Amino acid sequence: MCGRYNVIDDDDISRLMSRLGLEAKPQERRNVAPGAYGQFVVERAGTRQLVDGMWSLLIEPKPDGREEFRPNPKFSTLNARSDRLKSSPLWRKRYARQRCVVPASAFHEWVGKQCYNVRQAGQALALGGLYETWQYGDVVVPSFTIVTLPPHPRFAHIHHKSLPLMLEPDSFDAWLDPTFTSVEAFDDLLRPVLRHALLARPIDSPKTLSPVGATEEIAADLE
Repeated sequence: MCGRYNVIDDDDISRLMSRLGLEAKPQERRNVAPGAYGQFVVERAGTRQLVDGMWSLLIEPKPDGREEFRPNPKFSTLNARSDRLKSSPLWRKRYARQRCVVPASAFHEWVGKQCYNVRQAGQALALGGLYETWQYGDVVVPSFTIVTLPPHPRFAHIHHKSLPLMLEPDSFDAWLDPTFTSVEAFDDLLRPVLRHALLARPIDSPKTLSPVGATEEIAADLE
């Protein structure tokens, strides 16, 4: 998955938040980039919350001394590869107890210089992620990462390295429950399967989302 996604205030996002059991909606953000702030859903003590946090799990204070933060420059933690969730010390404990859902309308991929806006047909994206909460003095800074799967053959011409984890509503409860630590139950979710068709539209830039060509439909898998 490339490092951009967007959230558009529309009926699809409203329906997704309702399925997540929240009245709150994420703020419209057309170009969420690494190190920028996005919003994600967590569950704590049986209550779900929409949290504002930095996209990059490992962060640090900026060296200029101001109360601002940045992604840790030594490690890329924008995404968490699914094949390392159980084995990596960075991901293992967080995978067991600190899972989140990142609501999104679409994510962006580049083929050469051409940007594509990629969304699911007929519904918003519930991207599976992990999160952390950092304390720097009196300042609390949440952060998150998005889980990526192995590449899908029908999507490889758009992005040949990976596919983001796109959750279905029947997985929300277990995925968000911090007391559910039997992560083997998620093994089937971590297969690169397209449960809905993807619509890939060439656009002029992530900021404007103006189309510059025809939308390609990438068919869902038949299971």
